[in-house]
Amino acid sequence: MSGCCCGCNRRKVSVEPMENFDVNRYLGRWHEIARLDHRFERGLERITATYTLRPDGKVGVVNRGYDPAKKRWSDAKAYAVQTRVKNYLKVYFFPLVPGRYRIAYLDDDYSLAVVSGGSLRYLWLLSRTPEVTPQQRARMLGVARGLGYDTSKLIWPEPDEPSGD
Repeated sequence: MSGCCCGCNRRKVSVEPMENFDVNRYLGRWHEIARLDHRFERGLERITATYTLRPDGKVGVVNRGYDPAKKRWSDAKAYAVQTRVKNYLKVYFFPLVPGRYRIAYLDDDYSLAVVSGGSLRYLWLLSRTPEVTPQQRARMLGVARGLGYDTSKLIWPEPDEPSGD
């Protein structure tokens, strides 16, 4: 990474608090429609994230993606805790090192989401279905651009099959 690029990408992204955010409605399976490149998902397709409520009140997270080069599935497990801002989560894939997870946009029925990692380095467009309509795509891209993301750099992985296998 060049120093210039790194400095630009570390700019914080301002995500508005959602007072009506309901973590219980957010639970379940999400399909990754698009993302910015990052080392954790590099080369993966058919990516899903499944959120469950754990007995300790934390949110369980399982990210799953298919690596076509290795012809195998890869899973990553984590947990998340809500912060005082309801749509901001701290996600722990590694002990003691939380990642920022800020839900910048949710449609009314919790079927589309735009998630920021808190800087211009991380962005995910998520849907409850493996594919979205052109109108839904345009809506999510508009949100991402409004946050300051260069949407021309998004990766559009192959969608997950409805069965998830």
